[in-house]
Amino acid sequence: MIEEQGETEMRLKLLSPGEMNEDQKRTYDESIAGKRGAPPAPMMAWLNSPEMARHATRLGAVLRFDTMFPAKLSEIAILVTARHWTSHYEWYAHKRLALKGGMDPDVIDAIRDRRTPRFDEPKGRMIYDVSKSLHEGHGLSKALYDEAVKVLTERGLVEIIGLCGYYTMVSMTLNTFEFELPTGEVSELA
Repeated sequence: MIEEQGETEMRLKLLSPGEMNEDQKRTYDESIAGKRGAPPAPMMAWLNSPEMARHATRLGAVLRFDTMFPAKLSEIAILVTARHWTSHYEWYAHKRLALKGGMDPDVIDAIRDRRTPRFDEPKGRMIYDVSKSLHEGHGLSKALYDEAVKVLTERGLVEIIGLCGYYTMVSMTLNTFEFELPTGEVSELA
């Protein structure tokens, strides 16, 4: 389950498995049986719409574990999204996953500070450029699109768009319901 929340009260009561109705419990059980081993934090809010929670959680698992990109690269799109939305909980969770996946801490710090990172590989730079353009420019210029297809392939571009879109929904959920960082953690985002 999600880690213990801080002192501030959330806007939404998160249900324990014993408080869930049959649909909610089925979705919850499916999420803990998956690769994550625990429900993703926003799913606990999405359980208010069990069918949406089921599909969103499945999409999240595909985007997190089954894209063509290793974590070191897919986490770039996720961190750019978390930074764009100033999603404190999402940043906290995915910074740890990015480091575990082998992302250079300097890249993470640059994204946090809204600076363009220096990348060792073209794919990392392209994922960053595409993610920034999607959030700030609401799409891609023809030149960026053509280069993205060349560097990432059409499948890769589709998956980066999916990551940015899905983690936008995650960030909006976490921000709207004011998910707090685990006790003792302090946000790095201003």
